[in-house]
Amino acid sequence: MSAEHSSTAPVARPLTRSDFKTLSLSALGGALEFYDFIIFVFFAAVVGKLFFPAEMPEWLRQLQTFGIFAAGYLARPLGGIVMAHFGDLLGRKRMFTLSIFMMAVPTLCMGLLPTYAQIGLWAPLALLALRVVQGAAIGGEVPGAWVFVAEHVPARRIGFACSTLTAGLTAGILLGSLTASAINRAFSAEELADYAWRIPFLLGGVFGLVSVYLRRWLHETPVFAELQLRQSLAEELPLKAVMRAHRPAVLLSMLLTWVLSAGIVVVILMTPTILQTLHGFTPGEALQANSLAIVALSLGCVLAGLAADRFGAGPTFVFGGLLLLLSSALFYAGIASHRDLLIPLYTLAGLGVGTIGAIPMVMVKAFPVAVRFSGVSFSYNLAYAICGGMTPILVSLLLKWSPLGPGYYVGALSLLFILAGVGLWRRAASAMAPAGCAP
Repeated sequence: MSAEHSSTAPVARPLTRSDFKTLSLSALGGALEFYDFIIFVFFAAVVGKLFFPAEMPEWLRQLQTFGIFAAGYLARPLGGIVMAHFGDLLGRKRMFTLSIFMMAVPTLCMGLLPTYAQIGLWAPLALLALRVVQGAAIGGEVPGAWVFVAEHVPARRIGFACSTLTAGLTAGILLGSLTASAINRAFSAEELADYAWRIPFLLGGVFGLVSVYLRRWLHETPVFAELQLRQSLAEELPLKAVMRAHRPAVLLSMLLTWVLSAGIVVVILMTPTILQTLHGFTPGEALQANSLAIVALSLGCVLAGLAADRFGAGPTFVFGGLLLLLSSALFYAGIASHRDLLIPLYTLAGLGVGTIGAIPMVMVKAFPVAVRFSGVSFSYNLAYAICGGMTPILVSLLLKWSPLGPGYYVGALSLLFILAGVGLWRRAASAMAPAGCAP
């Protein structure tokens, strides 16, 4: 079975105004949904104090607060599989709209929740339940968004479409970081604990509901609509078909998700804390550099998608992996002795991480249309749950061994990225070779 199943959308036509509208609304909704998912972590300290008993030890309060945050990740595979199942049977648009609704409403409710002082044990339990719903929503949103935009555009623009959507998702992380910084500057610690912590959740919920309304203007993907007309939908459970007939595609997608999660989790999410605890940078310095790295990441995603459309996924993975390897090595090795280069080195590393923007195109093309949503969602969410959970632990263990631990981890995954690129490059070359020249 070939790793790529091209869309049945017209190959030759250029991107239209309708395509750009679809990409814009999808990326905007994805950014706001990712903001809703991660804003919790920026206010974990104050939420922990308000939703758990005051007499609880600080370490236990932090553990339980981050446990609630982690519950969102644990719910991702189940939510993603269920939503993908119905996405393959009932349509992409319905699930695409449902996912952002399931994110917006819990975020809004979080901003309205009574605290432990008001309702006792029900407060953390309600927070946990809302977080689980958020996790299920994000499990369906990311793979659903990739499939949705990929099936709307010409086959030769799938890389650009998926990478633009990915850039939108990373912009949601930046939006959360900037919002948290603004709230912390505008309000005192007393005001923050009293009421101001609710503001980012309420904003996220309101903007999410606006995105639900905007997604009403999107149309079902032409590829799925054609499949319905031909009555060619999967005759067995989509996930069962994926596991029976598309295991190589699942394995490839899971390995690529490991690379994707390593770049985001280590370089973008963990490194600001490492800069503060290991290298003595102030929170302001670390967050400023992190914001610029996220901007570079978003730009790198789009460039990687364009390169994948133009040159193919194989060459893009190879040269992108080399860029990620070199930029992360320069950053983690040079930051201790060249503190004045924090911003340029971190920005370059962010650009290197942006090469993951070419990954979704390969995952989308790896599965046929009838089971595409289920195949991408199962592979992505299962791998992200496992690798996203293991990565902080592995990096922490490597840090005990060497301050260059994060660089070693990202470097190892860069090599895996390069090897995957070499395999895809050779496969593409074999497919293009004349039949008589094949070995």
